[in-house]
Amino acid sequence: MAWLLLIVGGMFEVGFTTALRFVDNFRNLPWTLAFFGSVTISMGLLEYAARSIPMGTAYAVWGGIGAVGTVLVGMIFFDEPSTLIRVLLILTIVAAIAGLKLFA
Repeated sequence: MAWLLLIVGGMFEVGFTTALRFVDNFRNLPWTLAFFGSVTISMGLLEYAARSIPMGTAYAVWGGIGAVGTVLVGMIFFDEPSTLIRVLLILTIVAAIAGLKLFA
């Protein structure tokens, strides 16, 4: 259950990094609320998961999910470059996350 909550927390990290793009110095209220809500849920789920998953592993997985998800959102929705090397590096992060799960 902790791993599932950690994955969901990582997805909310993608939510808060995406919302951060639109907060406009915290003047855009809907996006600011989305940012703070996502941060709260994401951090709360990380904290909960870290009760039974080693903190270093939990943080690395949470951060990796957030990083990969944010890069993918950028490529899909914001026309950020999707070069071969960038995709290969993202796959390397995914492999490292899977490795941490397998050997935790």
